[in-house]
Amino acid sequence: MLFNSLEFIIFFPIVVALYFIMAPKYRWILLLFASYYFYMCWNYKYIVLIAFSTVIDYIAGILLHHSKRKGSRVFYLLASLATNLGLLFFYKYWNFFAENVNPVLDNFNIFRDVPIYQYLLPVGISFYTFQTLSYTIDIFKRQREPEYHFGKFALFVSFFPQLVAGPIERSVNLLPQFHKHFTFDYERIKSGILQMAWGFFKKVVIADRLAEYVNLVYENPHDYTGGSLIIATFFFAFQIYCDFSGYSDIAIGSAKVMGYDLMTNFKRPYLAVNIQDFWRRWHISLSTWFRDYVYIPLGGSRVAKWRWHFNTMVTFLVSGLWHGAEWTFVIWGGLHGAYLVIAKISDTLRAKFNTSIGLLQRPGLHRIVQILITFVLVIFGWIFFRADNTSEAFYVIRNFFNFQGGELNLFRVPADFIIAFAAIGLLIFIEILEEQIQLYEKLTKLKRPVKWILLILLTLAIFILGMWESQDFLYFQF
Repeated sequence: MLFNSLEFIIFFPIVVALYFIMAPKYRWILLLFASYYFYMCWNYKYIVLIAFSTVIDYIAGILLHHSKRKGSRVFYLLASLATNLGLLFFYKYWNFFAENVNPVLDNFNIFRDVPIYQYLLPVGISFYTFQTLSYTIDIFKRQREPEYHFGKFALFVSFFPQLVAGPIERSVNLLPQFHKHFTFDYERIKSGILQMAWGFFKKVVIADRLAEYVNLVYENPHDYTGGSLIIATFFFAFQIYCDFSGYSDIAIGSAKVMGYDLMTNFKRPYLAVNIQDFWRRWHISLSTWFRDYVYIPLGGSRVAKWRWHFNTMVTFLVSGLWHGAEWTFVIWGGLHGAYLVIAKISDTLRAKFNTSIGLLQRPGLHRIVQILITFVLVIFGWIFFRADNTSEAFYVIRNFFNFQGGELNLFRVPADFIIAFAAIGLLIFIEILEEQIQLYEKLTKLKRPVKWILLILLTLAIFILGMWESQDFLYFQF
C-alpha cells in the first residue's frame, strides 16, 4: 500500500478512528494487525520474513539480557546478526555477489557458476533489518533491557508509518511509546495532518512531476547531451529529496496523529555548508545508525589520521552498498567518503585561501559559496546514484557540458515545466525561511482560522497540481 494511493486515504482514517475508540490497552493489537495488513497489501508472502526476524530478535534479546557468560552472549548476538544479515544478503545482495564472482571463477577455469535467483526484493527489508539489529546490539552493550511483551515488540519491528522506508527508529525511542496511553489531542492531530500534507505536496507535486523528465533522460542517457543532462540531474536532486523526505513527513505526521513521535529524518540538507553538515541533515536515521554501529566501533575519529580516513571510507562504502546492490551505489558512497577525507586534509589550505581573498571577512557571502559548492558536490554524486550502471554514469559525466545536439525539448508541455520550477522555488524559499526564522514554529502560533486557510490551500494545491498515478517512493527499492 502506497501513501499516495486511494487505499491509504481510506485505510488511515479508519485506523485512527478505531485507535481512539478502542481501550488504550488493546491498541497495540489494532496497530499490529494494521501494520501487517499494510505490508501484505504489497506482497503477503514476505510478511513471513518480518515475522521470522521478529521471533529471532525477541528471543535473542531476552537471552542476551539474562546470560552472564560472555561466550553465550556473543553467540546470541551472532545468531541475531547472522539471521538478519543473512536474509538481507540473500534477498538483496546474492545476485550482485554471483554476477561479480562468476567472471572471477571463469578466469581461474573454475567452471561452476554461482546460481542466480529471480525473486522480488522485499520492500523495506533494509530498514526493518537495521531497526532490529540496533535493538539486539544495544542489549548486548547493556544499553537497554529487552522488551518482554512480544506483541509490542512485533509492533516495533512492523509499525506501518515507518515500516518500508523509515525513519529507522531506535528501540529506546519507539518501544517505550507503545506502553503509553495517548488521548485525542486536537493540536497534536492538526500538527500531524499538516506535516502529512506537506509530505504529500513534496511527493506528488514536486517529486513525481520531476520524475517524468528525470526518467526520460536517465532511462536513455545516450540520446541526450549537455543541457538535458544538467537539467535532469538537477531535477533528480530535488526529486529524490522531495520523494524521500516527503515519505518521512507523511510517516512522522501519521504517527504523530496517533501520539507517537518518530525521529526527524531531514533538516534542509541542500542548505548544508559542507558534506559533513549534509550528512547531519540528510537521512539522519541512517547516518546516525552507521555512526553508532559502524563508524564508532571502528574507532571513529579518536585514532591516527590514516585510521580515521580508513574508518570514514569504510563507513561510506558500506552505506553506499546499503542503498543498492550495484557498483554505482558503492561509488556514490565512496565519493562522499572521499569528500570528507579531502576536506579534512585540505582544511588548513582552504582556510588560508579564503582569508587571502577576503571571503572569511564576509560571512554571509562565505556561507552562500559553501552551500553552492556543497550542492554541486552532492549533485555530482547523484549522477552515480541515479544511473542504471557505471557506463551510463560516466557517459553523463563526459557529456555534461557537451551542447552539440541531443537536447530535450522541455517546453513541449510548458505548464508542467513551469510548475516544476515554481515548486522547487517555493520549496527552497520555505526551507530558507525555516532555516532563518523557524517558520514552522511561527505558523503553529498563528490564529486558528489562518492555520486552517493555509491547510486548505495546501490541500487544494496537492489535488490540483499533484501527479496522482501512485508512483512508488524511490526508497522502496532499498
